[in-house]
Amino acid sequence: MFPLRDTNKSETFPIINWLLIVANAGVFWLQRGLSGEQTEVLFRTFGLVPANFINGHPLAAFALFSSQFLHGGWLHLLSNLWTLHIFGDNVEDRMGHARYLLFYLLSGVTGGLVQVLTGPTSTIPMIGASGAIAGVLGAYIILFPRARVLTFVPVFFLPWMVEIPAVIYLGVWFFSQFSNGMMGMRMSVGGGIAYWAHVGGFASGFVLVRRFSRHTQAVRIEPQRYRSS
Repeated sequence: MFPLRDTNKSETFPIINWLLIVANAGVFWLQRGLSGEQTEVLFRTFGLVPANFINGHPLAAFALFSSQFLHGGWLHLLSNLWTLHIFGDNVEDRMGHARYLLFYLLSGVTGGLVQVLTGPTSTIPMIGASGAIAGVLGAYIILFPRARVLTFVPVFFLPWMVEIPAVIYLGVWFFSQFSNGMMGMRMSVGGGIAYWAHVGGFASGFVLVRRFSRHTQAVRIEPQRYRSS
């Protein structure tokens, strides 16, 4: 499933959300000018390496933040930023600009810490904004459970567009991340995706939203219809 848009309109301009998108894109643009060896050094220095954090590496605490702005490729970057674009504006609208920025960063930090705790001996750098964005999703499911997400679902290689309630779409997403994380632990394998950072970030957003939002009562969203060609 791939989200195309939601039916929820923001009442204010999401300046912080757009600045986060630009910052992530800008850092990636700078990355593209590095050699493979330089990129490896960048990831190992500013990415979150669990073993370094456990061993008290001088930059390990800073990496909880810097790792959120590094990405491994175009697909990694674009999928993250598209998701942030769809869901982040509404969460910022309900929190206010400054609180949203703090909420976003704290969700990313929490996601990183959960990933460290589930694989403390790993020497593989964790990079990407997914943990922070997962926090945004955790807040969205509380604030806008009745919103609908226009979703692309491939069925037998045919494009199918369907509106899915946010509570279902995001619930399925969280369950898939948790299931993949548990499977990885049972099989003692660490794939290329930091599933536990997603789980930790989502759980953080789910809990912290009540502290950061100006009001947390779920908003009723009227269904909106789309026509695709």
